Amino acid sequence: MPDRSLIGFAYNDQLAGAGELVESLVAGLNLKGHSWTSSAARVSEVEDRLDRTSLVVVVGGDGTILRTVRVIAPFSVPIVGVNMGRVGFMTELRVDEALERLPDYLKGRTRIEERTMLEASVNPEGDGVPSVKVCALNDVVVSRGGVARLLDIDAFVDGASLISYRADAIIVATATGSTGYALSAGGPIVYPEGRVMLLQPVAAHIGLRDGLIVPETSVIRLEPRSEFPSVLSVDGFFDQDLGVADTVTVSRSRHVARFLRAQPPSDFYGAFTRRMGQVYQLRPPDQPR
Repeated sequence: MPDRSLIGFAYNDQLAGAGELVESLVAGLNLKGHSWTSSAARVSEVEDRLDRTSLVVVVGGDGTILRTVRVIAPFSVPIVGVNMGRVGFMTELRVDEALERLPDYLKGRTRIEERTMLEASVNPEGDGVPSVKVCALNDVVVSRGGVARLLDIDAFVDGASLISYRADAIIVATATGSTGYALSAGGPIVYPEGRVMLLQPVAAHIGLRDGLIVPETSVIRLEPRSEFPSVLSVDGFFDQDLGVADTVTVSRSRHVARFLRAQPPSDFYGAFTRRMGQVYQLRPPDQPR
């Protein structure tokens, strides 16, 4: 068994003060020489240290966690998030409490929360070898390209034809992703440790307008039928143009995202309503709620 004695710190280098906060945490927790630091965009450059890492502290927001988790999930390293973003659905600590509370997480006085991840693959027509494979914690989205036209797309679940959509986009989300883009499209909120996938259209003109929840063991296949280009987007930061004959397959990843939580699972409900209240407070006064 590898010696997991290192603590990792990943941060959003686009946020003012994030790097300085990491430096203060390393010093305050006396982890100099027992830790590594990296911007979230460059965590892949420290992969050689991940099998010796017991915990990664992510300083930023949900986007910072999404960038980090895709690299560290194969190493079964848990995350604790320090929120410097706007809402932080996945984060655990506020900036002002991080130094005081992090020792509990370092000493194992918390529980591990496991969340389903997805794997998306792109298959060209007539070719069984995927041209792209990428993991997601939040969602996989197939949307129209730059042309302002509705996207025609056939959806299949476990090989069975489900429906033909005409919509701006189709989202396949995890329970974690149900509070992201899928929520803004009118989808349901799913308990984050739920072992399910959510199929949610965006601005559907024809076909189901409501979301469909399927087991995490399902395989969802999306086949765009438009003569116009479409785009695959994964967790909001990986984008891939799709050819007119490309097929996108979404299934459960063999990896899971692990988060350290100090509170019991039921704390999700109160935390969610508090954070949704923050979303409304962040809107301009003249913006509809």
